[in-house]
Amino acid sequence: MKKIYPSATAALDGLLFDGMFIASGGFGLCGIPELLIAAIRDAGTKNLTVASNNAGVDGFGLGVLLESKQVKKMISSYVGENAEFMRQYLSGELELEFNPQGTLAERMRAGGAGIPGFYTKTGVGTVIADGKDVKVFDGQEYILERGIVADISIVKAWKADPSGNLVFRKTARNFNPPAATCGKVCVVEVEEIVPLGSLDPDTIHLPGIYVHRLIQGEHEKRIEQRTVRKRA
Repeated sequence: MKKIYPSATAALDGLLFDGMFIASGGFGLCGIPELLIAAIRDAGTKNLTVASNNAGVDGFGLGVLLESKQVKKMISSYVGENAEFMRQYLSGELELEFNPQGTLAERMRAGGAGIPGFYTKTGVGTVIADGKDVKVFDGQEYILERGIVADISIVKAWKADPSGNLVFRKTARNFNPPAATCGKVCVVEVEEIVPLGSLDPDTIHLPGIYVHRLIQGEHEKRIEQRTVRKRA
């Protein structure tokens, strides 16, 4: 099966529809699938539900989909770097489902593993538990969290081979592996596609069985919070 596509637009062709559910890898601006996000913006797909640790920043990452009003709901852990996100949420324009980071990662992993739900102590006694099933195990309360299964996953990796085997670079791995596994279709952008057989099997972080479409592109490596020392 051919997995390599010439562009983000080509890789998403036939997959996008209004009201769809997207799982996105990345953490802040680290390891975000920026080319695929831009292609979704350009496609004009709307009423999106997006599961991602956060929503980028104003003007970059998932923030561009917020600016174009294409996102209906975010399932996120941290939203403090995006002023437009906060504005839309506080004004009632955007739905928000808060998840603790570990819970969000496990919801994605569970969905990819075919596990429909799991119990966790995280969130017990808080608003996170509102409306959720509660069970007692060994005298402790646990709440039921549902696994996430998205219509598509959009993911950023460092290297791939033509079979879609992926290698992530350092902290850019973050939410990308669990996000990749929980999509019905997984589309990946990478910095480099290497020949088949050139990746050491022991260094592969995500097997190609999870990857359906793949592109190579140029990426902008921004610093989310650039802090410099004043000159003497």
